[in-house]
Amino acid sequence: MRVTQSLGLMAAIVATWASYTPVARAQAAGSWPADRHKQVDAVFAPWTGTTTPGCAVAISLEGALDYARGYGMSNLEYDVPITPDSIFHVASIAKQFTAFSIRLLAQEGKLSLEDDIRKYLPEMPDHGGKITIAHLLHHTSGLREQFHLLNLAGWRGDDLMTEEDALWIVSKQRGLNFEPGAEFLYNNTGYTLLAVIVKRVSGKPLRAFASERIFQPLGMTDTHFHDDHTEIVRRRTSAYRPREEGGWRISIPVFDHYGSTSLFTTAGDLLKWEENLVQGRVGGRALVESMRKSATLSSGEATGYGDGLGVGTYRGLRLMGHPGADAGYRASVIAFPDQRLAIAALCNGSTITPTELTRRVADVYLGDRLAAVVPPTVKVPEAELSALAGVYWSPVSDQVLRLALEDGTLRRVAPRTPLVPLGKGVFRAGESTEEWHFPTPAEGSQAGAPRELHIRDTEDSLPPRVFTRVTGPVPAAPALTRFAGQYRSDEVDMTYTVLVTDGKLKVRWPRQKESTLDAIGGDRFLSDALGTVTFTRKASGQVDGLTISTHRVRRLRAQRLTAADAPAPRTGKSPAKVRDR
Repeated sequence: MRVTQSLGLMAAIVATWASYTPVARAQAAGSWPADRHKQVDAVFAPWTGTTTPGCAVAISLEGALDYARGYGMSNLEYDVPITPDSIFHVASIAKQFTAFSIRLLAQEGKLSLEDDIRKYLPEMPDHGGKITIAHLLHHTSGLREQFHLLNLAGWRGDDLMTEEDALWIVSKQRGLNFEPGAEFLYNNTGYTLLAVIVKRVSGKPLRAFASERIFQPLGMTDTHFHDDHTEIVRRRTSAYRPREEGGWRISIPVFDHYGSTSLFTTAGDLLKWEENLVQGRVGGRALVESMRKSATLSSGEATGYGDGLGVGTYRGLRLMGHPGADAGYRASVIAFPDQRLAIAALCNGSTITPTELTRRVADVYLGDRLAAVVPPTVKVPEAELSALAGVYWSPVSDQVLRLALEDGTLRRVAPRTPLVPLGKGVFRAGESTEEWHFPTPAEGSQAGAPRELHIRDTEDSLPPRVFTRVTGPVPAAPALTRFAGQYRSDEVDMTYTVLVTDGKLKVRWPRQKESTLDAIGGDRFLSDALGTVTFTRKASGQVDGLTISTHRVRRLRAQRLTAADAPAPRTGKSPAKVRDR
């Protein structure tokens, strides 16, 4: 029998908000749909039963628990059901607690958000400009993404990753993605560094600091930063990804670092935290209000992101929250501060989309308080959609997007996402808040001018990201040999081997699968493992190196080795972990 409620958890949460009288709670309940719990169950109906992972969901009204339930299984091997007190790894939801810890230290005068991070992190390289603690908080530092860098250095997704690994790889970087403060680019590196700063300033690891200063005062007894992947945690859920042939496989992150991730908690504990973000019982109202304020770029544009919190609107109402995703875990916690509604959904299957599910729960509770949504009914002829298919490249980020027409629908190829037409060349990307706009070429523009794609998120005020359609010729198969060779990047301590196999250009590097480089035009290629790979040339035209760009690492350079420089080919199996750092 599937356990659906935990009376112990519900009692604990209600006790935390004992300051709200029964009358107030009754009044709050009376203003919401009478059948709301039944509607919530319907939202999560696909994730019930004994053969699928699922979610724990908790909802509060006016600071009091309104509903908590588990759906699906916590452990598929032992038939353990999810309950409201199941503990999940909630990934990036951790960031707001790291940010709050930094704010507490600033409140006490132990640091300033305008401090140069090298004051506390002297091992960080000098990039020629000041990177502040505020830049780390707001994802505006320009630092490259730690997970992508470690992957480029040979780490696999299920390898152990430690705080020392992150510091090692970040300290080797000689370049930034952009000038600090100039752009917003979500980045885990900054929050791992913030955890180190908390430790060095307070004299306590973030796990101990947050427990003493945040979790214990708020009664979040099932919450901790997880710094030892071998630690036993009672009631912890397992996590899963689907197998191509059907069924599920275990997918649990192996991290011994935290700050950007590695928070273990329950849906009910997160509701206690959401209440503190309104009331400021810990930290005070001024501190929580500063966290909920959108940061701005050096240009003055708002980013829609505060301190570890997304801040914006949903269907006309103010909204704050954050998603989380690591391995097979997925999570979302959102709150409508004006309506005093908070929703947490913690899930253990990679195909579950709690960000969408929490908004559907909000639709149930808020009903006609939300602005109406008019479903798009625009029909676009297939010929027009076909004309939009192709490859698009961003000169700023070096990111490449591929669009294809499939069964009458324009789709992004990877990840496979349908583009829903909204009219006048505007599309919505799947269920996201992103709008993809194909501007009509200006009157009098040169015939055959490349078409542009502008992407913006409707929940923030940042300017659109501009992509240009790639129209250049691709190299013929015989010309691919000019790119073959070995390329060395000291920034990730890695040598990449590029070779031609069966008429295709491929790249190999230790401990990773061989990846095909698909030509998209000129010297630019696309790899499913590396992202955008662009070969560079000397003035003579000879290939002298390459750059690698993922969506969070821009133009990491690898220099082409001469015959004298190239190391001997590696034979046999690669070691389990690169240690000669």
